[in-house]
Amino acid sequence: MPRKKTAAAKTPRSRTRRIPSELTHLDARGRASMVDVARKPATRRRAVAEAVVRLDPAVREQLFAGALPKGEALAVARIAGIQAAKETSRLIPLCHPLPLAKVGVEFAPDRRDGVRITAEAVTVAPTGVEMEAMVAASVAGLTVYDMVKAVCRGARIEVVQLLHKSGGKSGDWNRSNGGNEA
Repeated sequence: MPRKKTAAAKTPRSRTRRIPSELTHLDARGRASMVDVARKPATRRRAVAEAVVRLDPAVREQLFAGALPKGEALAVARIAGIQAAKETSRLIPLCHPLPLAKVGVEFAPDRRDGVRITAEAVTVAPTGVEMEAMVAASVAGLTVYDMVKAVCRGARIEVVQLLHKSGGKSGDWNRSNGGNEA
């Protein structure tokens, strides 16, 4: 039986709408675009982010004591966070690869059922390290979750957020003062 001819699919013409200039990862036509930082000076930049993981208080005690069935969960999560920061440009499509001078990941108790993960990233580059700090905190939190899930099915990651950034043209920003310029 002969096949019916189908009309060729029409491709919509490109729309030329104006995109607000503050959206730096979009070009004037609204297409994704990597920001050109070639003319920006390399300056020292630092960012601090956090993630909070909630879990059963008894499991949290095991976590901080290094007594979980999977072993030293915080050591594994620290390495995972550092490695993730180094891979940020591979994970987030429009991020620039950066020469990281420092990545640190720390853990502290939060209330009676939480773990507060703080990640710091430092570079000397023409663009900031906010995404590297947030990716480090996120992946460290996911790793804690993975390490406790067998003994705490209700574990959850509550928040991932930027706490501080410094350096570059826009200067310092701190969440503690409502996000206003410092």
